[in-house]
Amino acid sequence: MSDLRLEDTIFQDLKKTFSSISDRMDTARRTLKSTDASAVGDGKLIDDVHDFADDWAYGIKQLGKHTEGAVKMINKIGESFGKLDYDLAHSLKAPQQKGK
Repeated sequence: MSDLRLEDTIFQDLKKTFSSISDRMDTARRTLKSTDASAVGDGKLIDDVHDFADDWAYGIKQLGKHTEGAVKMINKIGESFGKLDYDLAHSLKAPQQKGK
């Protein structure tokens, strides 16, 4: 290949990290969504705990969407970089035209 080089492990590590974040965010969202607030006692406080859980569940869901988007972008960058590297390597192998 050409001198233009970026190890594929960088993309794999980034995808693994962002996928892990997305999975953990989804687990936290599901946990918050199913929170039993009855242990806090007071009806108003129970409602506040549910509201808090709903708000955080929404925010966590949005963060999860962004991390999924980051994984898609990392895939696209990896594919584009691979194509660029391939094209560059082939252009270096192509016969060079001499100047007049």
